[in-house]
Amino acid sequence: MILDYPFAPQSRNDLRELRELVRHGENKHVEFKLKTNHPEKIIREIVAFANSDGGQLIIGVGDDRSIKGLKFADEDEFILRRAIERHIFPAIEYDVKRIELEGDRDVLIFNIPKSQAKPHYVDLDGIVENRRAYVRVEDRSVQASREMREILKGERKAQNIRFHYGDKERTLMKYLADNKHITVETYASIANIPRKIASRTLVVLVLANVIKVQPHEVQDYFMAA
Repeated sequence: MILDYPFAPQSRNDLRELRELVRHGENKHVEFKLKTNHPEKIIREIVAFANSDGGQLIIGVGDDRSIKGLKFADEDEFILRRAIERHIFPAIEYDVKRIELEGDRDVLIFNIPKSQAKPHYVDLDGIVENRRAYVRVEDRSVQASREMREILKGERKAQNIRFHYGDKERTLMKYLADNKHITVETYASIANIPRKIASRTLVVLVLANVIKVQPHEVQDYFMAA
C-alpha cells in the first residue's frame, strides 16, 4: 500500500534548503529529474533509494543543477504517483513536498526512506521473472545482482549470522589479504567450488559483517570489511 502524505506547508527556509541540495549535486541520496518523462525509468531511482539508504528525487531540476521548476506540477505528480503505485513491488512508503518558485512554477521533492521491506522491484508487465531490483551506488542507480538481492533479503532478518569457517572461507580471506577485492567468478575459480556455493558463501559473509560488497553494473566486488 502506498502511503500518501499531504503537502507540508512551505517555510521560508524551503527554497534555501532546495538551493543547498542542488548546489551539492547528485549523490547517493539525491537525484535530479527535469520532468516526469519516461516515468517507468524514473521509478528505478525510487526503488534504488528504498533498497539502499533512502534519498530524495527532485523533479524540476536539470542535470546541470539548473532549477527550472514545473509549469504543471499537479500533472507531473500524478504521473509519477501512478507509476509508483502500478510498477513498484512491494509498495513503498514515501512523501512529497512542493517548493514554489517564481513565475508560477514548482519543484517536487519525493522523499523515499530506507525500506524495511526490501528488496523492492520495478515491475512493468506483471511477470515475476521480469522484475528488476535496483540499488544506489554513488550518484547512480544500478540493477541489483542475484547476490545483492539475497543480501537485501537477508538484511531484514540478519541477527547473529553463523557460518562454518572452513577451507573455502580461509581461501577467500587469504586472497583478500593480498588483493583489494574479489568477484564471485574469481572466488569460485580459486577455491575450486561451484559458482552457486561461492555466491552463497559471499552473501553469508556479507551478512555476518566479515566482508562487504560494492555493487557494480557489470559485477559486484567483495572486499574485507
